[in-house]
Amino acid sequence: MLPSDAAAMVHPNPAFSLRRVGAMVLRYWYLLRGSWPRFLELAYWPTMQMILWGYINQFMASSSAWVAQGAGVLVSAVLLWDVLFRGQLGVSVSFLEEMWSRNLGHLFVSPLRPGEWVAALFGMSLIRTVIGVVPAALLAIPLFGYSLFDLGLPLAGFFANLIVFGWSLGLVIVALILRYGMGAEGLAWIVVFMLAPVSAVYYPVSVLPGWLQWVALSLPSAHVFEGMRAILFDGTMRWDHLAWAVGLNALFMGLCTAAFLYSFHQARVRGALPAPCKSPAPSIRRRPRGRRIWRSPWKRA
Repeated sequence: MLPSDAAAMVHPNPAFSLRRVGAMVLRYWYLLRGSWPRFLELAYWPTMQMILWGYINQFMASSSAWVAQGAGVLVSAVLLWDVLFRGQLGVSVSFLEEMWSRNLGHLFVSPLRPGEWVAALFGMSLIRTVIGVVPAALLAIPLFGYSLFDLGLPLAGFFANLIVFGWSLGLVIVALILRYGMGAEGLAWIVVFMLAPVSAVYYPVSVLPGWLQWVALSLPSAHVFEGMRAILFDGTMRWDHLAWAVGLNALFMGLCTAAFLYSFHQARVRGALPAPCKSPAPSIRRRPRGRRIWRSPWKRA
């Protein structure tokens, strides 16, 4: 039996290990927990946006029949939009922290696989999103008398579709940074806001020009916000919008995952990342061979 085969039997290296994923999530959690400004930043911006748009919503409800028909439409929109934004930023920032600390190469000297690392990024993104959005949603109840949780079960569908779309955008940003270096770092804060005008966050898709409506309806986020407004204004659940959001998310996730894997592979080809680590082979110490000194039988000792 070869030493590598014996090592594989003693130290199995599965294709996907929840233990390694949990270790990476724990690593990112320790980074977050050890810095109170990061905790404050996660809850600060969603809360500030909720307060700002909450008062705008109160003003417009008294002077606009459209807003008055749907209680809390702007508060719901800004909180759900922050789910998308925090979902994307959670993936991008966790990746950038590895780049800033120059630790990315060290991670892949270990048996960590790309799929496990991506799963850890997704898990940490979910934690960041919950920490940021839930306090703001709870604070809206005493301030404005509106609860986002009144949306009921559809809220879970909206949340899941928006955060999965944010993960897809995060994978694209990671792929671009792996391809073009830290010069593409600014995309982590730009990409999601480029999609805001066509995501129909604060207004229906129908107000957009005809050619731009097709662009909006090709995004899962637009279908989520259209479904949200249908519940608030008409009290009906638009299952067609939810189905379109799920299908488009599956398409975007597949394309973005392929782009990430391609950029990751190219980074290894260029030598920017180390080659995958195989199962550790047991170290076999060989006894040093002493030098054989030839002595002449005729030479006296």
